[in-house]
Amino acid sequence: MDIDIVPDIDHHTEDQDEYTAPTHAMDTPPHSDKALGAGIRAAAEATAPSSKELLPRLHLIDDEKRFSDELSTYISDKWHLKNAGFNYNLAAIFGSQSTGKSTLLNRLFGTNFDVMNETARMQTTKGIWISQGIDMKVLIMDVEGTDGRERGEDQDFERKSALFSVATSEVLIVNMWEHQVGLYNGANMGLLKTVFEVNLQLFGGNRGKEKTLLLFVIRDHVGSTPLANLSSTLMADLERIWIGLSKPEGLEDCKISDYFDFMFTTLPHKLLQPEQFEIETQKLRNRFIDSKDPNYVFQPQYSKRVPADGLHVYAGAIWEKIMTNKDLDLPTQQELLAQFRCEEIANAAFVVFKDQIKEFRHPIEAGQLVEDLGPKMKQARDVAIKSFDKDASRYLPAVYQRKRTEMLTKANSMLESYFVGQLKNLHKKAVSNFAIQLQQALKVEGTEFGKVAAKTKKEAVDFFLKGAKAIKLSETDWEYEEELYQLEHDLEELTIVQREKELTKMLTGLEKLIKKELDEPVKLALDQPGPDMWGRIMTIYRRTSEDAELLLKKKARTFELTEEEEKQLLLNLKRQSWVLLTMKVQEESVDGLILYKLLNRFEEKFQRDSHGLPRVWNPTDDIDTPFRNAREETVELIPLYAKISTLDPVTDTHLTLESSDDFDFGQSLQVLSETRQQELTTQFKRKADASYVEAKRSIVATQAKIPYWVGVALIVLGWNEFVTLITSPLYLSLTMMLGLPLGALWYLGMLDLVQSMAWKAYGHAVVMGREKLRDVVHPPEPVPVPAIQQGYTGSGRSGEFEDQQQQQQDRMSLHHRQSARSLSQGAGGVPGRPSMDEDRGIELDAFENKKTL
Repeated sequence: MDIDIVPDIDHHTEDQDEYTAPTHAMDTPPHSDKALGAGIRAAAEATAPSSKELLPRLHLIDDEKRFSDELSTYISDKWHLKNAGFNYNLAAIFGSQSTGKSTLLNRLFGTNFDVMNETARMQTTKGIWISQGIDMKVLIMDVEGTDGRERGEDQDFERKSALFSVATSEVLIVNMWEHQVGLYNGANMGLLKTVFEVNLQLFGGNRGKEKTLLLFVIRDHVGSTPLANLSSTLMADLERIWIGLSKPEGLEDCKISDYFDFMFTTLPHKLLQPEQFEIETQKLRNRFIDSKDPNYVFQPQYSKRVPADGLHVYAGAIWEKIMTNKDLDLPTQQELLAQFRCEEIANAAFVVFKDQIKEFRHPIEAGQLVEDLGPKMKQARDVAIKSFDKDASRYLPAVYQRKRTEMLTKANSMLESYFVGQLKNLHKKAVSNFAIQLQQALKVEGTEFGKVAAKTKKEAVDFFLKGAKAIKLSETDWEYEEELYQLEHDLEELTIVQREKELTKMLTGLEKLIKKELDEPVKLALDQPGPDMWGRIMTIYRRTSEDAELLLKKKARTFELTEEEEKQLLLNLKRQSWVLLTMKVQEESVDGLILYKLLNRFEEKFQRDSHGLPRVWNPTDDIDTPFRNAREETVELIPLYAKISTLDPVTDTHLTLESSDDFDFGQSLQVLSETRQQELTTQFKRKADASYVEAKRSIVATQAKIPYWVGVALIVLGWNEFVTLITSPLYLSLTMMLGLPLGALWYLGMLDLVQSMAWKAYGHAVVMGREKLRDVVHPPEPVPVPAIQQGYTGSGRSGEFEDQQQQQQDRMSLHHRQSARSLSQGAGGVPGRPSMDEDRGIELDAFENKKTL
């Protein structure tokens, strides 16, 4: 009776389910003779070896106990199981030599293992062969038979091959004859004892967790002994062997069922019952391919959890340990396999991963922002992890998880440099955007700095946070708080710098406004000096300063200044306003301008009457008293200009400002020093005296006019000449030609100028005539060239000649200066000749002195 094992459907994938047994006639109930014959023929055709269907086989371990290096190649290239993962199965068969093991495998799986030549009755399978079953993802190992005469007493390979089969296969088929049941050696009980002992070493710690299925196939069953009795006999023998095992410490009470499951089945005699043999063989085949079969053998608990692409490493390592007589520790082998393969898979995944992320390096190092860097990094990492998971998840879970964590950490470490670089670029971009947007916003008239700066700063921070969050990957400990803190600090510094610039710009505008408001009123006040001059200026300053302070307070609110900062700004504005006022006062108080202001004030008092009209001095007028009063009153204004009075007559308070290291309020009040006051007094008195002399001259000119009776006498006595003049065309023409220009000159007041020019021309002509006359009377003698070259150090005629030339040049220069001075006096002179004669006398004296020398 077979032991029922409930199949685990969840363990099998859709790919595995595709490899189900083809529909043959064996599925028809064998009770029908026609169906039975059809089933035998169909089964024979299905399992008959065909050169076109046969898959390659590999001599996995040869008779010299050497493990093949081609297993990996066969798995990937010939059997196409490289990507199968855990979706494959491995079975092995062992038993006595010449019991039909290879024949059974060929019938069950369609393999082409060599079968014994019955005429020779000699060993066929040497070592261990492995192949793939047709239409299934099952690898089958055909193990060399035990108790062969070729090996003789050497049972080493039998034990090692049995150990290898148990360690690697999920299902171990024990092939035996019916007549061997109940025998110790014939039933391979001694070999099974070794298998059990090794199993305790291998799976002692996995009690009840991992099992191996032992499928006993009893051959040439003629039916005289029922299967139930045969299986009971075998189980009794197995239980007796298990009890007699030397068990490890702590496993003394363990049972054979904790580590093994058993199935028993029989096959008819191949030669005596060929058709029935084929039918039962197909039924047995169905247990290996149909997961829905109640006796399906490849259950999950039998899997060794070794993926197909790592089988060559796992099997090779186990065989190496068996051959070196080391204790076989299957979990250690699985861990080593997992470490090796996971490392290999991770390296392969990293090659692709590096190629995908290397494109980020140059833009980030160049200070550029990589678009969608976060999704791209995540995609590259996910592709690498998925590639790793696909191949590495088949191995030992603990090793797989550890290697996965290591790979994830390594990938995150490589990506972190790009994360940090992108953060720095985001920082720079945010700062740049902040500066540009803030400056553009401030260009708009009426913009409030505080609100604009806060809004722009928030936009810059939001831009950074959005970019930082977009590149922060899950399963990382990356942080951007430090960079965010630095960004906020930099933005705050930029805000302070820009605020200082805007404050400076605002103060500059206020200073221009203050200067504009002060310039004209202060100039007018200084041009109209008087006791209330500084009072008017202080009132102007106070009003202008107050208006500027109100405007400053209004604009300062937009900068969100503190109370202390606003107070300091107001103080600075007051000081700057005062500086602008004092600068304007100093500008208007330079020597030339202040002397001009004094003279204007003097002229108003001396040259104008009480109604502001120009005065015409008469011979009877008193000039001395008005002159003396005007001069003294004007001189008294110089001390007034000398120092600023800070009394504001409107508020009746004195203006005071706190001095500082670079601002001395008391020193700024001084406009003219004592020395400058004396100099201005002296200069003013000279100019005033000149005005006094001019006034006196105007009286003399008035007194020199021709009396009226002279005019009447001229008319009476010259009437006849007048009649003759107007009746004669010649006289009339000459009179018109000469009279009209003279009349025009008289009307324009230019007669004095013409007279002066005429006298100068006359004097110049006289000088030139004298020179010409001297040259005629005393012609100069020819002077030799060497003598001329001696210059002033020569003697005789050359010195005389040079003196004559120098005298002539001096005379010419004298006449030119006299002519220029006469022209410069203009028509305002009275009538020109006295001053000209005076200047001429000075120039002639200088000329004569020079001639004497």
